[in-house]
Amino acid sequence: MLLEQIGVPFQVRPSRVPEERGPGEPAEACVMRLAMSKADFVWEGLSAGEARPVLAADTVVAVDDRVLGKPRDVGEAAEMLEQLSGRNHRVLTAVALRYRERVLSRLNATEVRFRVTTKEERIAYCETGEPMGKAGSYAIQGRGAVLVENLTGSYSSVVGLPLAETADLLEELGFPLWPGV
Repeated sequence: MLLEQIGVPFQVRPSRVPEERGPGEPAEACVMRLAMSKADFVWEGLSAGEARPVLAADTVVAVDDRVLGKPRDVGEAAEMLEQLSGRNHRVLTAVALRYRERVLSRLNATEVRFRVTTKEERIAYCETGEPMGKAGSYAIQGRGAVLVENLTGSYSSVVGLPLAETADLLEELGFPLWPGV
């Protein structure tokens, strides 16, 4: 959706990189490592005739000293949402772009504040299924938008791909969004 929004043609190629944080690994280092590993994984799977830029990203939610990834089940999703209720947290999204021998990356940190939510609201949201597969158990681009009181930073980064950083990386590797400009 985000790449279509900025006019970037793409083809989805999933990576098989486990989204796991190393012991004691800072959240910023974790998302950068995962985004670059995903880009490398997909690049290595391309045939010689398919040489094209490979874009990858990874997102985590950090609250205090905890990192909230994707929930394993509805119970864990509800716990995460309770931790975020009425609080600020950071959404860290790293984007990596690989083309030939070059790998470039950027990190975006966006501050998000959740409104205070009730247990009943959190359960009802979890029952929609939307929190599953989402870092921090919410999708700002979906019904989870009602949980967000405000944000400082990049909306697209909270969705999962910081577009300004993505455009910078594409331009730097010779793939401008505005050809001829």
